[in-house]
Amino acid sequence: MTTIGVTSPLRRTAETLQPRLVQLRRDLHARPEIGLHLPRTQAAVLDALDGLGLEVSRGTELTSVTAVVRGGRPGPAVLLRADMDALPLTEATGLDYASRTPGVMHACGHDLHTAALVGAAHVLAGHRDSLAGDVVPMFQPGEEGYDGAGLMLREGVLDAAGDRVRAAYGLHVLSFGTPRGVFRSRPGTLLGGTDTLTVVVHGAGGQAAMPHVANDPMPVAAGIVTAVQTLVTRRFDAFDPVVVTITSMVGGDTHNVIPAEVRLTGTIRTFSRANRTRIRIRTELTRLCTSLAAAHGMTAEVVVDDGYPVTVNDPGEYAFAADVVRDVLGEERFDPMATPLAVAEDFSRVLEEVPGCFLILGATAADDPAKAAPNHSPDAVFDDSVLADAVFVLAELARRSLDRPAR
Repeated sequence: MTTIGVTSPLRRTAETLQPRLVQLRRDLHARPEIGLHLPRTQAAVLDALDGLGLEVSRGTELTSVTAVVRGGRPGPAVLLRADMDALPLTEATGLDYASRTPGVMHACGHDLHTAALVGAAHVLAGHRDSLAGDVVPMFQPGEEGYDGAGLMLREGVLDAAGDRVRAAYGLHVLSFGTPRGVFRSRPGTLLGGTDTLTVVVHGAGGQAAMPHVANDPMPVAAGIVTAVQTLVTRRFDAFDPVVVTITSMVGGDTHNVIPAEVRLTGTIRTFSRANRTRIRIRTELTRLCTSLAAAHGMTAEVVVDDGYPVTVNDPGEYAFAADVVRDVLGEERFDPMATPLAVAEDFSRVLEEVPGCFLILGATAADDPAKAAPNHSPDAVFDDSVLADAVFVLAELARRSLDRPAR
């Protein structure tokens, strides 16, 4: 691989864009939006892409933006993705560009993702003659629980250039844990899959002073909470883990009435497609909950609502992406991950369709990343000095991927 280094024209363009991208990112940060419909964010992206000569389209079910950078030479297409939505959270950072929208905050760094992909689009458009194919920048709403990636797939984002993209790349910043400017990833499972568990235990209500003439679902529900912990440690391989956490237990309205039902809700995290897609965890949980209820003369309804799949990096694309980062930024700027992260991402939808790689980028503003507030915290602060490097890496991933022979 030829070293590009700091003298690369793409890098010089990325560094020139840095002040404008910081301004865009801070504008997005100050005016965050939630969910699938982000009209102001969409307008800001469209304005930032204006004049680049891109083929731009908007989503119909969501306020997405899909662009196509046509290369100067014929070839395949690759995709670069950024999510754009914020979280329902009240910001507590005290920054001068802190959220001006009550109860909404860019606490996960999607404002940096958006600005970085805008920058990559500028870099690639400015050097389109060197591209052996096309690049599809994918600006996606609704990552935070709304499955915006799934909607964009249904609307045809993978085929926006005409032919289906042959690879896809994205990145996610962290406000904690990883040194600023360091890229991380791993082959195979990078992020967990997530689904939502709901269990309703049906008993018979009655007078709290006489539980023997009722059928109290409360102790059965409490037993389910503890039993699921034994289930995951005894029925699943410790090296292919499953995490089930009950986060809500609701039943009854007063101190002297046994409720007729108790509702439990929680999250299921899996780290392999086998444990999730073969319905194993769902089958095991249903059997456990219904059997415990039946043992006490009750019934239990068990519902698992689909969340996001496991995020799985293609091993070849991981190796390629790691080499690109090391080559253009230096060996010390890439740190392989030993284990996956338990969080989930709907970029997993894209990686189920085409091979690719998702990268983690340290963007902590703290001197000690271990002491920084994490993503999704009202105190999370992201250092936007990493934007130029994020732009450069995204642009180089696309350019070099197009130059590779078909796999």
